[in-house]
Amino acid sequence: MQETVVIIPTYNEIENIEAIIRAVFSESDTIHILVVDDNSPDLTALKVKELQDDFPNRLFLEIRKEKSGLGTAYIHGFKWSIEKKYSYIFEMDADFSHNPKDLIKLYNACHIDGADMAIGSRYKTGVNVVNWPMARVLMSYGASKYVRLITGMKIHDTTAGFVCYKKKVLESIDLNAVKFIGYAFQIEMKFKAYLKKFKIIEVPVIFTDRTRGESKLNTGIISEAIFGVISMKLKSLFKK
Repeated sequence: MQETVVIIPTYNEIENIEAIIRAVFSESDTIHILVVDDNSPDLTALKVKELQDDFPNRLFLEIRKEKSGLGTAYIHGFKWSIEKKYSYIFEMDADFSHNPKDLIKLYNACHIDGADMAIGSRYKTGVNVVNWPMARVLMSYGASKYVRLITGMKIHDTTAGFVCYKKKVLESIDLNAVKFIGYAFQIEMKFKAYLKKFKIIEVPVIFTDRTRGESKLNTGIISEAIFGVISMKLKSLFKK
């Protein structure tokens, strides 16, 4: 997994951060990690600084002043990764909902199978979600169906947050113009790649809900996704 960086955004992930870092590094000696921390009150960033002694020149940390949203954390990480000239750039959660052992599957989809963007998909082969209450499964699955219908994207898991990008995809997108910062950010990034006709491959994975720490999902984030998708689609039509 040469020239690869995994971006992990954090806010109060002290219970998970060391374990996820060590798990990711155990998958490859060449992989790098960038943690983008929003000045977590639980001192997540301090733990990352301590771990940098164990992983010199492989573990990197960017600390932002305050909690500013998942989307802006990833945008910060994308810009940093492009500047450092990584060829493969991952999005990944800190809470083990994304299995580090699946990193190689997404990497191979890009490096070997020719994808420009590989998505760790919960819904490519049914519903592969563990430990979620049924209401949340239905909400997430329904949201992906809704987005697929509105946008026309042939993607089963439009809200997935486990993604590998080739650098050229992120370089082609005006990152400063990305509008959404929450749940809808994942949809917007896929839609922008789709409109540019990049090759997108979904790789089936099993998503396991966090067992430590608190979920960041809230009603505001859900609302952004529902109404933002319509706005996003309409704007794309007027640009044609």
